[in-house]
Amino acid sequence: MTSDALELRSEHACFGGVQRFYRHASREIGLPMQFALYLPPQALAGAQVPALLYLAGLTCTEDTFATKAGAQRLAAALGLALIAPDTSPRGAGVAGEADAWDFGMGAGFYLDATQAPWATHWRMESYVLHELLPLLAATQPIDGDRLGIFGHSMGGHGALTLALRHPGRFQSLSAFAPIAAPSQCAWGRKAFSGYLGNDASAWQAHDASALMAAQAHVPYPGGILIDQGLSDNFLAQQQLQPEAFEAACAAIGQPLTLRRHAGYDHGYYFIQSFMADHLAYHAQQLGLARSAD
Repeated sequence: MTSDALELRSEHACFGGVQRFYRHASREIGLPMQFALYLPPQALAGAQVPALLYLAGLTCTEDTFATKAGAQRLAAALGLALIAPDTSPRGAGVAGEADAWDFGMGAGFYLDATQAPWATHWRMESYVLHELLPLLAATQPIDGDRLGIFGHSMGGHGALTLALRHPGRFQSLSAFAPIAAPSQCAWGRKAFSGYLGNDASAWQAHDASALMAAQAHVPYPGGILIDQGLSDNFLAQQQLQPEAFEAACAAIGQPLTLRRHAGYDHGYYFIQSFMADHLAYHAQQLGLARSAD
């Protein structure tokens, strides 16, 4: 299988559209990669539709968002495609790779590693930006100029950092419970030291709060949306630190809606509860007139 050949693993009719799961040989990762793609009925009817890229969190796969987030009904009404890649390379045979399930190494963190043994395959930033999105724009009924990005936890970190590192690539940005200041938390320090080396100054280029503070201009004048549950154990453990990103946005005048919700934890029941708000926000930013009601 060549790197531009998509193998359709399965497809399922869903709210007038279709939920598909693909596999392909990735040139950037050097291993097979899998992703989920939801095409709304408008796309099946021949329209080029805007798309949302969703980046999932630690321990998740390309299946997680499609099966747990409850986004397809709303995406069908709005005319949005949904793209959800796997979070990490699989099967590289690197010692310590399986430790991702214990919040250690092996998780993708949506960056390109520079340190051995990770640098060969852990190239999630290049995979998403330079391989997956162009491949889908070329082969699917997706408008590659109208893209939004959002994510959860580690994927929320990825959404924020990729959006800030690639100005103009995404027209809308949101996150659920993101790791907002990874250079200041245990998860981020472990991943960054392994993937990028021990020079903490190099970590700032992948830290959403540091990236925002360094912006010369407001990157998202239409605003950024973040939802955070107040019963999230990882918030209490100082792994997420949304207040650091909030302060960075305030310092440069970036509009931010950071909503804190009593009683909600870190999981997909929380994500389901506010998915409609995120899809409606992205639809507005991407120029779609219909609401998600």
